[in-house]
Amino acid sequence: MLHFESDYIEGTHPEILAYFTEVGDRKLTGYGTDEICDSAKEKIRKACNCPDAEIFFLSGGTQSNLVVIRSLLRLYEGVISANTGHVNGHEAGAIEAGGHKVLTLPHHNGKLDPEETEQYIIGFYQDENHEHIVKPGMVYISQPTEYGTLYSLDELQRLHEVCEKYSIPLYLDGARLGYALASPENDMTLEDIAKYCDVFYIGGTKVGAMLGEAVVFPRHLVDGFFTIVKQSGALLAKGWILGGQFDALFSNDLYYRCGKNAIDMAARLKEGLKEKGYTFYLESPTNQQFLILENNQLEALKEKASFGFWEIYDPDHVVVRLATSWGTKIEEVEALLELM
Repeated sequence: MLHFESDYIEGTHPEILAYFTEVGDRKLTGYGTDEICDSAKEKIRKACNCPDAEIFFLSGGTQSNLVVIRSLLRLYEGVISANTGHVNGHEAGAIEAGGHKVLTLPHHNGKLDPEETEQYIIGFYQDENHEHIVKPGMVYISQPTEYGTLYSLDELQRLHEVCEKYSIPLYLDGARLGYALASPENDMTLEDIAKYCDVFYIGGTKVGAMLGEAVVFPRHLVDGFFTIVKQSGALLAKGWILGGQFDALFSNDLYYRCGKNAIDMAARLKEGLKEKGYTFYLESPTNQQFLILENNQLEALKEKASFGFWEIYDPDHVVVRLATSWGTKIEEVEALLELM
């Protein structure tokens, strides 16, 4: 069976495993207060060119989104997201269960439009009944988007300007950030993200780590975040398990090498599928590729390859996602192309 259904199906990068064999039976303090986490935080600060950044290691992506949003919003505030945003579609209502509404806007290839975002905020304040309505208190984006597309640096700057104008934070979900940074179409750096976002996270789960994400506050933004992490069940007692993975990922360019492999494999996959005449749902420059398949074609392929179901295209066709990762091998890509 060939597996292309997601980018977190591989275990852990060998260099991370080797890192932990060196840790051995060292005795380390708990909850991320150890020297391993300190080292990882310093490396991330350096990569972001943000020496005063506050960094927290959390157990997963949904937990990161839930805790960040919960910590920054007041009870009567909601978070603006594209209707395709992960917090709206694939987190089982975690944000709403935490007491905050996701305020959705139409997506444009997975992205929020800065002007439409501002118009939504303006419309809220123009409504004479706005005190009876959930207030937009944050803007959420992801890089890359759920469709594998990328915000440009200009779009990020314009969203930042909108958020700054209305004194609300801009939050970037970086579950797949390593794959965005490695894309040849990307024009922003970690330093840019730290400059224009009020908070973001660097994803590890999907980019080489066994689990875990690094939430980064470039500037102090909220008090008591650590306690909210704990209260939300997203804090590991053995915090060094998370910190150590990021210490390894931000050594020897491993995080960027993980990203590059996924992008290289996706480029070969895209090239081969185009040569075979397959129709793409949209153009993605990252590790997620979306194909339109006939229903019976998908059923025939299911016996030998697994894809991610995305959506029904029409009664006779379905959209599927093929995802490459840090661990995808060229032999697997060529085998899939031969099968297709």
